[in-house]
Amino acid sequence: MKSILAASGAICLAALASDVRAQTCNAADVNGDGIVNGIDIAIVAGHWGELCPIAIDSVAPGTGPLDGGTAITITGLSLGGVLGVTINGIPATDVVGVDPNTVTAVTPASAVWGPVDVVVTTTAGDVSLPGGFDYTPVPWATIVEWPPDPKVITDSTIREAIEAAGLPWRIIDDASGIEMLLVPSGQFDMGCSPSTVDPCQPNEYPVHEVVLTEAFYIGRYEVTQGQWTEVMGYNPSYFDGYANSADRPVEQVTWGMTQMFASATGLAVPTEAQWEYACRAGTTTAYNDGSDDPATLEGIAWWIGNNIPYGTKVVGQKAANAFGLHDMHGNVWEWVQDWYDPDYYKVSPLENPAGPESGELKIVRGGRWDSPSVNCRSSRRYHRDPNSAIYDFGFRVIRNP
Repeated sequence: MKSILAASGAICLAALASDVRAQTCNAADVNGDGIVNGIDIAIVAGHWGELCPIAIDSVAPGTGPLDGGTAITITGLSLGGVLGVTINGIPATDVVGVDPNTVTAVTPASAVWGPVDVVVTTTAGDVSLPGGFDYTPVPWATIVEWPPDPKVITDSTIREAIEAAGLPWRIIDDASGIEMLLVPSGQFDMGCSPSTVDPCQPNEYPVHEVVLTEAFYIGRYEVTQGQWTEVMGYNPSYFDGYANSADRPVEQVTWGMTQMFASATGLAVPTEAQWEYACRAGTTTAYNDGSDDPATLEGIAWWIGNNIPYGTKVVGQKAANAFGLHDMHGNVWEWVQDWYDPDYYKVSPLENPAGPESGELKIVRGGRWDSPSVNCRSSRRYHRDPNSAIYDFGFRVIRNP
């Protein structure tokens, strides 16, 4: 009988110590001697009525879009008496206390991006995690660099324009692995820029002002064979099979094939106006290095003047323009979104022109690895059947934030 009573007493003592633990945030064996006994109870009794420390350790996931709707899990200490959660002062929805140390909620929409405070209100008070959640303007991408690198964007005026957009400068698109750079909104004169030896074509007139009202992301390089294959599962390129083929631009793609890639990734090909604006990067000359002399193509393009050996080249080997973009001249022609109309410039709207509503031909820009200098000019407009799949037709992608 005595042994039964002793066992019952131990059970009751353990239960009491467990109850006390819930009030004190300490293990039942308070003094750590391996025995739960009266000494532990005495220690606990000395702290009876004190508030347990409240803390938030983490929020996962820690980022989400501005329009809200991200289901988050908040973990910490003594969060069981949760009454509410706010993100940057705005109440979250679907708040649930899962256990004493875990709360789930759904983020509200936000008018601002960047890191904001997460506050959990409990019966014991409020606890905050400063910068605990990051509203990102590009939830579809991984941010690599927020401010532009002055070693890449050397023009201070362009850096200021990029920073004024309030968006990260350099990102990696999550769906495709493509590196993209931010091109700020702005104005430029679109159309004829002759070189010292090559006149403009009739379809490059009239020169007209264009305003692009929104910043956009554009591929730092032409889409490569490796990037295409990763998304689409096959490689259509003629210049496949080389040791460096994965890093050469994909080619032998029709305009329709570029649209399939875009559909699979959420990306797009640029409009003709976006392409020329991005290519020029503030220049008004034949080439985006600020020169009208075809001899300078050596430093910025793969074209007929330097194409040895024959064929496409690994992207990014030639100098970038002032926006940090490579191979806007040469390597492969780049499909754009617009239908072709030789007289479209006569009726083009001032803001965000998107080309004719319909047509039979699509536009390609930028020249190719075996182009003469006339085709590499920033204003050169070339057109082909959208079903053409030639070994010098590739593309570059964009996405709006």
